[in-house]
Amino acid sequence: MKRIIKWIIIVAILAVAGYFIYDKMSKPKEQLQPVEPAQVISFPVTKESMTKSIQIKGTSKYEHETLVYAPFASKVTDWKVENGGQVKKGAVMYTLDTETLKNEIATQEATIRKAKLEAELNAFVSQQTEETAAVGATEAERLKALATQETSRIGDDLNQVNAEIQAREIADKKKKIQSASYRAPSSGIFLFDNASEIPRMVTDNQYLGKIVDLSKLQFIALVGEQDVFNIKPGMKVKVKMTASKDVKLTGVVKKVSKFATTVAAKDTTTTQVPQFEVVISLEPNELLIGGLSLTGEIETLRKDNVTAVSNIAIIHEGDLSYVMLDKGNGQTEKVQVKTGLETTDKVEILSGIKPGDTVVLQ
Repeated sequence: MKRIIKWIIIVAILAVAGYFIYDKMSKPKEQLQPVEPAQVISFPVTKESMTKSIQIKGTSKYEHETLVYAPFASKVTDWKVENGGQVKKGAVMYTLDTETLKNEIATQEATIRKAKLEAELNAFVSQQTEETAAVGATEAERLKALATQETSRIGDDLNQVNAEIQAREIADKKKKIQSASYRAPSSGIFLFDNASEIPRMVTDNQYLGKIVDLSKLQFIALVGEQDVFNIKPGMKVKVKMTASKDVKLTGVVKKVSKFATTVAAKDTTTTQVPQFEVVISLEPNELLIGGLSLTGEIETLRKDNVTAVSNIAIIHEGDLSYVMLDKGNGQTEKVQVKTGLETTDKVEILSGIKPGDTVVLQ
């Protein structure tokens, strides 16, 4: 019985072993996946123009705005212009009442004539007094006559000063009367200071509105102290309208302020940030009006026909710069290069490689 059990166990072990051997041999062998070579990124060395620029933001503003003031206080008898209306240089814009000025002039001229007659009378009386005092007058009478003459002389001098002052005032008022029919100092569109309430009475030198030349606009932007020294008059500017990004405009830097203005900082750690105004003249465009938000790119530096490569390809080791030069057939060489102008995406190569070469990044 024991012998039978022993053979049963042996047969079972052989059966299990055979199954595993069969299973191992019946399955196909797994094939090894080929190892992909390391990806190589190549960059061509080119000959091109390189520029450096500054991004700016601001608004459009009419270049020529002529402010209109009232020449003197009076009633407006007639308005010849409307808000937003076209005016021509030299055309009458409004007329002021001159009756009050004419009355004042007449009164002052009468006062001057009266003072002149009084002076002549005083001179006559003084002469008579002097002649009387010369014939048998006592010492007291002569002193009294002398005092009268001196008083008369001082009065005449004072009247003369007053007459000169009044004469200047009369000339000024006559000049104002000539400006009562106010003529436009320039051509353009007139805009009232307050279009909802056109003034019928004006005060001396009151601001009434402005004449705007719609054909000439400028771009007013603010830049920080880190950029202001790189911007010079005459530099070209590429301009875009925030509301119409497809509209491309061109401009030229006209003026860079030498005095800083301060604006509130976004950062709460500082209260004021110095900013400098940059004025850019714009070419005419039918869609361009005053008060629009604009962005611009000022070309501060330009170099033509320079050897350039992507700045990603540059390897920096301390103060030295290198590139991996593609020698062909999968071979590369580490080459030291001397760099120049750098932009956001390109680097100028002064020596080490030449246009037509290819550098790689592994």
